[in-house]
Amino acid sequence: MKTELLLKRLEGVQTIDSIIKLLKVDRQKATYYVYRLRKAGYIKTLRSSTTGQRFYRISFQNKLKGISYYDIINKHSPIQIVAPMVYKIYGRKPSNEETLIFAIKTQSVRTILAAMALYRKIDNWMELYHLAKENHIERQVGALYDVARLNVTKVRRMPKRFSKISLPKDNYPFEYIIPGLRSEEYREIGNKWKIYIPFNKTDFEVFK
Repeated sequence: MKTELLLKRLEGVQTIDSIIKLLKVDRQKATYYVYRLRKAGYIKTLRSSTTGQRFYRISFQNKLKGISYYDIINKHSPIQIVAPMVYKIYGRKPSNEETLIFAIKTQSVRTILAAMALYRKIDNWMELYHLAKENHIERQVGALYDVARLNVTKVRRMPKRFSKISLPKDNYPFEYIIPGLRSEEYREIGNKWKIYIPFNKTDFEVFK
């Protein structure tokens, strides 16, 4: 089967088992097809942090060397994200600060949890503040930072100015990070930022 036809039939997120099923071939042949697509530059491989299973993101865009926010998260996090749809960015590499804002805005439990590792990589706190302010999530960023400091190793200290200009006034209402989802385990942080924290301590065991 020609490589171009393989790409057309397998484009998307696949596993060896799904390739076997789609192409009606045995495991050896499926593995060979993965090798051919990877050699041609059409595959990016991800591994599940829980099961160790490999996932193959197969796309012509992989050959163009674009990058997605999920690529950046997966580079730094022990929790790997397999996104059903990925929008590549070409001509520039998004900053870790921009990627963290993207992750919070997804309102996805797994994506935000994986992106907590990005707090280790924040270099430009003013960029992070301005992006958070533009998206009206300064308090979410601050609350998640405090949670990260407790659970993720090597998180850099937030400048006092960021905290000072981001903390809520007394009359501010509580807000959710993920609508309807709240935990009681980080109540002190939640009260400080007037944010409902969606995570439990056990969620962070993979970061230890």
